[in-house]
Amino acid sequence: MNNKKTLQSNLLLVLTALIWGVAFVAQHAGNEIGSFTFNAVRSFVGGVALLPVIFFFDRRNARLAVPKPPQDKKKLVIGGICCGTALAVASSLQQIGIGYTTVGKAGFITALYIIIVPILGIFLKKKVPLLVWLSVLIAAAGMYLLCITEAFTISKGDLLVLACACCFSIHILVIDHFTPYVDGVRMSCIQFFTCAVLCAIAMFLFEKPNLEDILSAWLPILYAGVLSSGVGYTLQIIAQKNTSPTMASLLMSLESVFAVLAGWVLLQEKLTLRELLGCVLVFAAIILAQLAPELLKKKKPAPQVESGK
Repeated sequence: MNNKKTLQSNLLLVLTALIWGVAFVAQHAGNEIGSFTFNAVRSFVGGVALLPVIFFFDRRNARLAVPKPPQDKKKLVIGGICCGTALAVASSLQQIGIGYTTVGKAGFITALYIIIVPILGIFLKKKVPLLVWLSVLIAAAGMYLLCITEAFTISKGDLLVLACACCFSIHILVIDHFTPYVDGVRMSCIQFFTCAVLCAIAMFLFEKPNLEDILSAWLPILYAGVLSSGVGYTLQIIAQKNTSPTMASLLMSLESVFAVLAGWVLLQEKLTLRELLGCVLVFAAIILAQLAPELLKKKKPAPQVESGK
């Protein structure tokens, strides 16, 4: 793998993590117009933002004579709708939860999906390495320091964001199931429009959307829709071609760190020493969970080659 290209890809992934981390601030500001309203509009904008991306990749592949992989249109639509449904539930829980907790804590709690995914894999008969279980214990200790008060209570916002992390884990597993058969960018585009429709239904049922309020929140909506969804997703696709999945996951998990920094700089949010220690433990657990496959590979003895007679 070309070292220069790998470095460029890693820098793009750090930029992606930065975009996603700052998006928590945009989501915090978006709560002023209603959680479902914000998600409906940002998801629609995200879907629209991916249309030129699809056009660009189609033109690029045609120019370079890249053969089109076989596509299952039925699975593309079903996959997009399933992913969009999971995304609608997860993003709604996250958006509502952010209104009751800090941006930094929301970023770290959401990042727990990296640990939850392999645990949910047990139900799909996938073996969970011992190091992942160790990371779960470390994350649990971090969550205790980050969320549980001295009165042994957890805030409503932290609980909602934790539920959102579980839903994002399901969302990732659904994506993993459908991506081998479909174009990832097209499925993502369908998922955003599906999410927009579902959130719009909830918006009219539980909120009173106002066009003037939506237009006044144009900056966080555009940031969350165009940058976080369209640009962030595209950068991830481009960058992951020239780096390892483990390194990609580690770099993108910096999203939680950038969320804390963005909340501190832009919203003047502060964490106590106890909460900061909780963040350190959660981040350490995330890194350990991602490094587990590589560490286990190194422990395996190299196969012995018998000499020919």
